[in-house]
Amino acid sequence: MKRWVRKTFTILTAIVTLGLYVPPTTLDADATEKNKAFSPKENIEEKKASSTNATDSDHFLDLPDLSEDAHQLDSEQYLSNLGEVAKEQTIAKLGPRIVEKIDPVFMDDILNNVENEVRYVMGNVEEHEISNYAITLDPAPGYGEKIFHVYNSSTNAELARFDVRRDNRPGEGYWFNFHYHVSEDQFEKHRAIADLYWDKNTPPKWMS
Repeated sequence: MKRWVRKTFTILTAIVTLGLYVPPTTLDADATEKNKAFSPKENIEEKKASSTNATDSDHFLDLPDLSEDAHQLDSEQYLSNLGEVAKEQTIAKLGPRIVEKIDPVFMDDILNNVENEVRYVMGNVEEHEISNYAITLDPAPGYGEKIFHVYNSSTNAELARFDVRRDNRPGEGYWFNFHYHVSEDQFEKHRAIADLYWDKNTPPKWMS
């Protein structure tokens, strides 16, 4: 009887012990989970990550401003390109025989003035419309005045006409009068760009 009781007690003890036993790995895992959830360091890191993510979100929110700046840069670059085309067409208009006789300093002044006036007339154009504007590539040869026209390539409406006229001033000789007209007054008024002295001798034809 005592042996049976002892055996029963041993079995019950084993059951109780096994029921209360928790493997060390489980304890470590629980401890890790608790530490991960409540560790101040992890919390700080999470806040940093959250802050970083928030900063990234802020950058994304700022994208419209960035794109707007980029658009402004694109418009500026477009105007610069337009100015370069204007210079090229002015040189083409004069032709090599005239260009080679003009002092480079004076030539630079003329070209810069032409570019500045192109920018000036484009100042009345809405920014989102700037890329619609172009410059004609057919200067008038011989004795024609046309250098180029600035126009809207979508509507073909002209914005400005840039010309150069040769004036034979008594007692002085020949001058090249660079000027332009705008659509605002139906191209009536002459707007001066610059005057360039040639010589008393008759200058060659344009584009020769």
